Amino acid sequence: MEDEQNIRGPLIAKISFHKVLEALEEIAESDVDYRSDYAKALLRHTAPYPELRDGITDLSLLDKHEQLIRNLLADLFPTALTNNEIKAAAIPFFNFTFNHTARFKKILANAGEDFDMEIRNFDDHQFYVFCCCLILNDHYGCHLDISKPLFYDIPDADGIMKHYRILYNGDFLDFIPTDKAVSLTPEDISKLIDNFDNLDLWKEKFPEGSWISKGFGIVSLFDATTESAISNLKSSLLVSDELKEVKKANFENIFRSIYRISDLKIGFTEINVEDNVFKIAPFKDIKSHILVGNKEMNCGTMFCTSTLQQLIDERKYIIISDVELFIQEHPDDTAFAGHLLSQDIRSCILAPIIKNEKFYGFIELVSSRPKELNSINAIKLAYVLPFLTDTIERYYSELQNEVDAIIQNEYTAIHHSVYWKFREEALAHVHSKNNNQAFKEIVFKEVYPLYGQIDVKGSSTARNDSTEKDLILQTDKLLGLFRFIFKQEKLPLIEQHIYELENIEEGLGKELKADTEATIQNYIINEVHPVLQHFDSANSEIHQKIADYFGTLDSKVKMVYESRKDFDDTLSIINKQLAAVLDEKQKEAQAFFPHYYERFKTDGVEHNLYIGASISPKHAYNPLYLNNLRLWQLQAMCEMENEYYKLKPTLPYELDVTSLILVFSTPISIRFRMDEKRFDVDGTYNARYEVVKKRIDKSNIKGTNERITQKNKITIVYTQKKEEMEYRRYIQLLQHKNMLGNVIESFDVEDLQGVTGLKALRVAVTYNNNQRPEGTYSYDDLLKELQHKE
Repeated sequence: MEDEQNIRGPLIAKISFHKVLEALEEIAESDVDYRSDYAKALLRHTAPYPELRDGITDLSLLDKHEQLIRNLLADLFPTALTNNEIKAAAIPFFNFTFNHTARFKKILANAGEDFDMEIRNFDDHQFYVFCCCLILNDHYGCHLDISKPLFYDIPDADGIMKHYRILYNGDFLDFIPTDKAVSLTPEDISKLIDNFDNLDLWKEKFPEGSWISKGFGIVSLFDATTESAISNLKSSLLVSDELKEVKKANFENIFRSIYRISDLKIGFTEINVEDNVFKIAPFKDIKSHILVGNKEMNCGTMFCTSTLQQLIDERKYIIISDVELFIQEHPDDTAFAGHLLSQDIRSCILAPIIKNEKFYGFIELVSSRPKELNSINAIKLAYVLPFLTDTIERYYSELQNEVDAIIQNEYTAIHHSVYWKFREEALAHVHSKNNNQAFKEIVFKEVYPLYGQIDVKGSSTARNDSTEKDLILQTDKLLGLFRFIFKQEKLPLIEQHIYELENIEEGLGKELKADTEATIQNYIINEVHPVLQHFDSANSEIHQKIADYFGTLDSKVKMVYESRKDFDDTLSIINKQLAAVLDEKQKEAQAFFPHYYERFKTDGVEHNLYIGASISPKHAYNPLYLNNLRLWQLQAMCEMENEYYKLKPTLPYELDVTSLILVFSTPISIRFRMDEKRFDVDGTYNARYEVVKKRIDKSNIKGTNERITQKNKITIVYTQKKEEMEYRRYIQLLQHKNMLGNVIESFDVEDLQGVTGLKALRVAVTYNNNQRPEGTYSYDDLLKELQHKE
């Protein structure tokens, strides 16, 4: 006990059994003979030793009276439970125990003679403040929650560290002030609960040795080794669902149980330290109480400099136990405090979330009642914050992976089917002794190409038409406006612009030249608009006319942009929807056999496919997979045509599309072009394939002026007879499935520069408004269907 007194604190501990003796005195006067006789006998044995009632500070007296004390505490320490319970008499928070149960004695004996039992992570500061809190609760009637989980770490006989949770019972303790004690006011108590970290303040209000703790407590331990081990494991290897999927109600209930505050609410605010900005986090149900009504905010807008420094630079908790009192004491932070009060928040804790020196944001604990959240119960966050930190860190890590995946899928040409090759080469470069060596080019040999496109028919003409409509409309608006101004102001300059606009209007009725749009736009913006701005203040009538004109212009280009916007929106919608159909269908195709896939949005959607053993060397390649992919491609084109057919009535601009498939049965090599960051054919011979791809869609049927592509039809271009026979079989199946029309056109394609002998099949698409075809038909389905027909 003397050693414990060396830990300087507000309490002078006197071990006394006065409450037990008082209870025995009551029993001695009872009518129950055996209980009365037992109590009288104990009182006789203790009468010669007044220190048992007055208080013991000399620990040797505990050894002297060991058996007598055991008899006094027999009702509290039943003999029948001595081998089961881990229990002893103690003074709360003092690392001293006596009158142990048999099980407790055995645990201490196994720990060894040199073992000193100390409460885990319980420093002198906490010891001092917790002792003060015992006095505040007992003597001043406060209800401070100091039920922080406390543990003893005690090794067993094999040296394995075991963890025991500590429970205290202080029913047999009294707290008596000495002449050093300071009488506290309610204001003093409020100040204390807001300043857990201010040890000097606690020592001022509770000087060392200013109170006596008379009596004893009962400490009970239970083995929490498994619980503690799991908690430690979760702290480092937390595996959970993404935080954005956590239900707010469940999340808050956990904290309400920990804090025992029924109206406790939880929030989270993300922070970008580099930009000094608070942001809304991408979590499903957890909102930010700091950013209510805002998506982001400059940090300095909400907090004053000192508060911001405490949160961001010093990374300390911000604890406000009484928001209204905080406003009075911190006038520089009235914006922040007022923001809290507007949400009926009367007390709060903001705790930074930091992992590996990265500041993710801060957890917000808020209550509508003052004093509920304070600097004392804020220490509970130290127990749960590791779990939150790991979960949030894991979520942001997964979010970054998702972003990286999107960048790879949408902004580069590294398709997942060939990613293994890039990774293999990158690892070889990393592991090489000389990292300065040039990166090897990625080449896939002996692959079969498939090309398809669904193109917006006459897109260039439609774009020119939309441009011409906008320019005619704007010229007409300007002529009307300048003629009105000329009636009011007979100025030669106005007449000059009327003349020039009339010439422009006349020229727009003819064929639109390549530079017409740019020339007219420069003239209107740089010469016409400045004149209008000059006359804008001439009179109210002219002002209104000019304001009405500028109100019809697009805010970005400062021109009439109606028809062109409809055209651009239509093209964008077509590309987006058709690309979405193709991407979704690709998921099915990859399951057949992994192959390279890329698509491009131009005036329509183009796609390249490459399949072969070199693309996926871990899979056994068979020509059947090429047949299957060709059939899949034809079906996908049918579905894209159907998607456009359903989309067409809703489009703001009337356009048509044409579909084309290029068949090429000779294997080629493709190489990743490092400068262009995309794949291209490799070698002069293979370049023939690229030439055909670029020129075929504008080709005519040989000997005619008719394009090989037509709306509502799919054109299949090929060179070999076996290719024709193959695709006729595919068409036959899809005709049977009511996806293609009954008539198959066959014709030669006009000679291209350096390419001759191309032929084509063309077949109409059967449109189905109600639903897409169910499933995708495989090459096996085709064989079965043809066998059935035979």
